[in-house]
Amino acid sequence: MSSPQPQKDPNEDILDLTLRPTTWNDYVGQDKLKDNVLIILEAAKQRQDVAEHLLFYGNPGLGKTTIAHLIANEIGADIRITSGPSIERPGDLAAILTSLERGSVLFIDEVHRLSRIVEETLYSAMEDFRLNLVLGKGPMARTMTIELPRFTLIGATTKLASVSSPLRSRFGGVFGLNFYNETDIEKILRRSCSILGLQQESESLPIIAKRARFTPRVANHLLKRVRDFAQVKGHGVITKEIAKAALDYLEIDELGLTTNDLRILSVLIEKFRGGPVGIQAIAAATAEEEAAILDVYEPYLMRLGFIERTPRGRLATDLAFKHLGIKTKRTIF
Repeated sequence: MSSPQPQKDPNEDILDLTLRPTTWNDYVGQDKLKDNVLIILEAAKQRQDVAEHLLFYGNPGLGKTTIAHLIANEIGADIRITSGPSIERPGDLAAILTSLERGSVLFIDEVHRLSRIVEETLYSAMEDFRLNLVLGKGPMARTMTIELPRFTLIGATTKLASVSSPLRSRFGGVFGLNFYNETDIEKILRRSCSILGLQQESESLPIIAKRARFTPRVANHLLKRVRDFAQVKGHGVITKEIAKAALDYLEIDELGLTTNDLRILSVLIEKFRGGPVGIQAIAAATAEEEAAILDVYEPYLMRLGFIERTPRGRLATDLAFKHLGIKTKRTIF
């Protein structure tokens, strides 16, 4: 059984909002995506029309929510934020959509988790800007049509394959967010230091960036933990030595691997001799949930080239053996 997750400090949420870019100039990375989105928004502005519905996909923490806010700022519109699981019934969707004004932005996070009946109700709202609701049941059932103001729907998902084809086809643009490189992560950290008023030596940022899993959200979280360490153990200045000591204290190695990542690799290599092995077996052996392995740990381990997916299961690569200091010894299947 996996250990319970610690409760998140509400102050962390406030800091996350503070560090979120408010202009496109502040938004680092994803240059091609930015250019495409800005062209769509400018074209809609020239036509004096609302922007097309847009779908963004990618791993958690890459900036999907931030982009939704930037789009709303760019077109000068209000933004309404919700998530797929929170819209349980068509009535919930109707309440949200009828509260919008012309040009408003509706952001639905984890859009792939919409229920089927809600998703089907959303189709006509996206295409024709009207809701077709069925009231009552059986012979007494009747259909009511509600005209809606023209709005822009922005969907975000961590699982593009789980978004149904009919829903995906109704978005005017579908864009993927890539992992960041270390140079861009350093730029993000430098901006965050400026916002938070942190004193830091330039040599400290590459250390944090290298362990940030190519993800801005992780980078900012690590920066705040290093800040705390510098405040308590140092003199409030983030030095190279303080950054390394803080991250070592958090048990995050030089590649950004946590104890959970290393446990997954160790089990795969030592218990299953490098694989291939199924995800269920890995989950049982590590006491982690399958969803956590698939969504949190595996994407980064694959990015590093430590795990390969094969038709017969997960396979630890030679790089994984080398990182753990274990001599490669595979079973012949």
